[in-house]
Order: sequence, then structure tokens, then C-alpha cells
Amino acid sequence: MDEVEVVVAHSQRATLRVGNVFLKIDVDPAHAATEARAMAMAPIPTPAILWREPPVLAIAAVPGTALGVLGEPSAASPAAWAAAGAAVRRLHDAPLPPWPGRRLDDVAAELDSECAWLLANAVLPAEVIRRNREIAETALRPWKSVFIHGDLQITHVFVDGDEVTGVIDWSEAAPGDAMYDLAILTLGHEERLDDLLAGYGDDADREVIRAWWSLRSLVASRWLIEHGFDPDAPGCEFDVLRAGSRQ
Repeated sequence: MDEVEVVVAHSQRATLRVGNVFLKIDVDPAHAATEARAMAMAPIPTPAILWREPPVLAIAAVPGTALGVLGEPSAASPAAWAAAGAAVRRLHDAPLPPWPGRRLDDVAAELDSECAWLLANAVLPAEVIRRNREIAETALRPWKSVFIHGDLQITHVFVDGDEVTGVIDWSEAAPGDAMYDLAILTLGHEERLDDLLAGYGDDADREVIRAWWSLRSLVASRWLIEHGFDPDAPGCEFDVLRAGSRQ
């Protein structure tokens, strides 16, 4: 072991890497409990849990490299993206976890409050917020709940060549909208949606996925700003919203 690497750190959560071990520290012990239960249920590769002593969860590193990062083109092959799509399909076809997911009314209320904050603080032009709020409406419809990862960012899916080797960070896993996972995985990498769906299947609703791109970017921006992240970095949430406003 040469050093301790701080992977992420903010007021709610910190993740440290020590060699091939990740130590996840969360102020809410329910997150670690959910993560452990979800990984045990998921029918796709997940990290091995080494030990758990609240508030710390120790997991092993998964092999391979992340499918990509926000703000940079993904170097992964179309086949790797298709493999990721197939893995997400297996997850969505699995039995539901036995804990509740988010309700449609709660998602709609959060969208309202976050758009109000964005407008009040003038972090983006009002027309950009208005147009994306309009697009986001398409996602606010009843959905058939499936087992979703809940935070399926591109950095959470690891591949080796054209094979998925692991999916990490399961603390938001719950019953939910399948299109949400597909949208989060392609957020900022919209050009790879066809590759992803080649593995997932042709029954995905592209308009709902696009709506979730807007909705997720609208509701995440304040949290990112308040926790020291930059949603205006190239390829990140503000770029997604600007692109959405041009539709």
C-alpha cells in the first residue's frame, strides 16, 4: 500500500481507496444497508463485501476500467456499451427488492422545487430551465417498477474489453423506472444510447430517456453546487440542459 486515495468526500459521504479496498463512510447507515442488500440480490457482477462496521462499508475493487467519465468521450467499444445494456436488462428483469422506491408525486415535487431554486438563483437562463422543465414532463407518468440501480452513472459501470466486470455504488437501488437507469448511464454521452440499447433491447422509450436527461440535470444541479461539484464543467449537467433547450 503506497497511499490512501480520497475518491469522493463531502458532508454526507466519503469514499477512500486503500490498495484494492474501498472504504465507504456514510452519515446515514441505511445507505450501506441498502447497498449490501442490493448487491446480494443483483444478478450482475458487483464488488465483494469484505466487512461492514457502521458507518463503514469495506468492499473490494472490481477489475477493469470505468465505461467512461463525464466530460470526455467514452473510449469503450460499442460492444462494451452493448454488454452494459445487456447487464442492465438482466437487472431490470430480476425480482424487485423488498423496500419501497420513490413515488411519482415525490419526483414531481422535487422537480418543482429545484426549478424554482434554479430560477431564483439565476444559475442558468430562464428559457433553458423552462424548456427542460417542459421536456422533463414526459418522464412524469406512471411506470411499471423494476429493480433499478438508481445511480447508474457511467463511472459506476466497469468493463474489461467487451465484458462488464462490475457495477458499483448500489446505495440508491430500489424499485423504479427502467428508463431512469438508461438515462443516467448515457447522461452526457447521449451519442452512445444506440450502442447501449443494442444490448438492452428495442423496447426502451427514447423520449422518456431524453426526459430523464433533463429532469435529472435539473434536480441534481443545486446539490452539486452546494457540495463543491461543478455542473457547468464540460459535458456535465448544464451542457445537457443547454442541449435540451435547443430541441
